[in-house]
Amino acid sequence: MLRRILGFDAKGVVSVALWVARRRHGVPAGAVALPYAREQATLLMLFVFLQVVETFAAELLLRAWNVAPGVRGTVLFVDVYSIFVVLAIGAAGATRPHVVTADELRVRYGAFFDLRVPRALISSVRLTRSYDEQGMVRVGDGRLAVAVSSQTNVVVELSEPVTAVRPLGKTAEVTTVRFFTDTPGAALTALSAGASRTGSDGGSRSR
Repeated sequence: MLRRILGFDAKGVVSVALWVARRRHGVPAGAVALPYAREQATLLMLFVFLQVVETFAAELLLRAWNVAPGVRGTVLFVDVYSIFVVLAIGAAGATRPHVVTADELRVRYGAFFDLRVPRALISSVRLTRSYDEQGMVRVGDGRLAVAVSSQTNVVVELSEPVTAVRPLGKTAEVTTVRFFTDTPGAALTALSAGASRTGSDGGSRSR
């Protein structure tokens, strides 16, 4: 578990660098990126603002109480690290969108989750909005939900199960994938277009 947490931190640092450079991770030429960061951006910025205020307030109070510099430094480090974590979560969401390529659908949640679904296994795609999803990544009865602000709006049905690796390392076989994107129409168009091309090539596979 510690290794995975350290991996999240490392990806967070990379994501911040990509965000500053206005680049995205894992979006090859010709792919369709499906962003999901807009829905949570306001909440994350509010968290950052509150944490900055708390950091300054804590430093002023500790100085007023003549707390030892070593203790103040430790508290300041924890506060600044907490701010960085929230910024990294936002940057990871912005720079690691869901991706549709000719071969796969890649469903992600920042640095925490990454599922690759072969297009050949996609049997249907539909838009269905849900506002009451529980948790960020949840699996139950072969159904995976990757939610943003408790919402999903795209449902993908699979002809065969794929293995999903949850953020802390547990695995599960899933045949239904629900996820949220800011552009659900683009997701439906991209995935449906792939299915149409496959059918016109002989119909040997359903995507």
